[in-house]
Amino acid sequence: MFRFAHNNLNVLDLARSMKFYEEALGLKEVRRLEAEGFTLVYLGDERKSHHLLELTWLKDRKEPYNLGENEFHLAFTTDDYEAAHAKHKEMGCICYENEAMGIYFISDPDGYWLEVLPE
Repeated sequence: MFRFAHNNLNVLDLARSMKFYEEALGLKEVRRLEAEGFTLVYLGDERKSHHLLELTWLKDRKEPYNLGENEFHLAFTTDDYEAAHAKHKEMGCICYENEAMGIYFISDPDGYWLEVLPE
């Protein structure tokens, strides 16, 4: 039997990304792995979900990642959709809304899209 462990996103500025994910989605550092050329930081939610978001920081990388047409995304549910929407609007990170479907997307500092929907 398998269960999801984590998803990975590569980031250019680890501190900026960690701040964004905590402010926008409440994700906090669960564990960290330091190596000579990279750092891995695993973020989790307060619900103690087994699923984590792994941020990979390649220390020598300076150029932005090519996200192609950004056809993939991670999705997050919230129990207070209106408050989450207001917070993300204030942060200026909403990049797409589909009111008919009741969902919207936010963009992280590296341009990854994250879907937000009600539980």
